[in-house]
Formats: sequence, structure tokens, C-alpha cells
Amino acid sequence: MREMRRKAREIKSSAIIREILEECRVVRIGTADREGMFIVPVNFGYDFSVRNEAWDLKLYIHGAMEGRKAEAFGASSEVALEMDCRHRLITGENACSCSFSYRSIMGNGKIRRLDRSEEKAYALERIMEHTAPEAAKEFQPGVLEHTAVYCIEVRYFSGKERT
Repeated sequence: MREMRRKAREIKSSAIIREILEECRVVRIGTADREGMFIVPVNFGYDFSVRNEAWDLKLYIHGAMEGRKAEAFGASSEVALEMDCRHRLITGENACSCSFSYRSIMGNGKIRRLDRSEEKAYALERIMEHTAPEAAKEFQPGVLEHTAVYCIEVRYFSGKERT
């Protein structure tokens, strides 16, 4: 993958990556269909681990069984992703010296629809754990079979921050 241009802003700490994952409530997923490219903002859950200094990230999302998003994910498994947090305007002496502070994660991976009930339940639990940890994590009968649940196996991602 391409090296980050502003290397001083690259996040190299898995602890900070975990903080960003925890703080962000929405991941924006870039995909394409026959109508063109589009971005879908969705809530998510995740698994993040570090093995032998390598980062492993899986994102879980859900949605309707049909529609543009479902069709695009079914046609091509390649997706891009972006999430960001800690936005704050940095003012300067003039308009050209203003900037913005942030933390972000960007990457790409392969998305696949989960079909087995156990996989879907696990993914939905991860989504609930992240978005509403205090909520009950029991699913009504039939919910699993009528909900499209996806896993994005993130192949490459990087974190960046401007403080």
C-alpha cells in the first residue's frame, strides 16, 4: 500500500487504534454498482486483535436483505472504509492558517454476507456491544433469518491523527 505522506501523523499504537474504533459510531463504506460509486454510512461492531505486531480488524454491519447496498455487496466483495472522530477547528491568524484536528482510520477489505445463524448472532452481538452496550442482546425469533449481516475482513488499514 502507498505510504502515508504525513508520516508524523501516522498512528502506530494499537491502543490508539482501539480508542478510535471505540469512539467512532459510524463507518463509511465505499462500494460501487452499475449506477456508479457510492458511500454508505452504517453503525458497526468489530473485533480487533494484535498478533506478532500485526493488526487484525473485522467489522460487522447489518441491513436489509435487498436494496442498493445489498446488491452492491453481492456483486463485488471489494470495499473501502473510513471512520473519524475528535473533530475540532484549529484557528489561525487568517483563513489560510486554519485547520482541523481529528483521528481517523481508512482502509480496504472484502465484505461477505454471513449465512450461518451462529455467525449472524455473534456479529449482531458485536454491533450491539459497540453501539448500545447497555441494551439487551437477545434477538426475537425470525430476526436472524430476515436480517442481512456482513463481515468486512479488513486487509489493509491505517490510522492518522492531527492533534
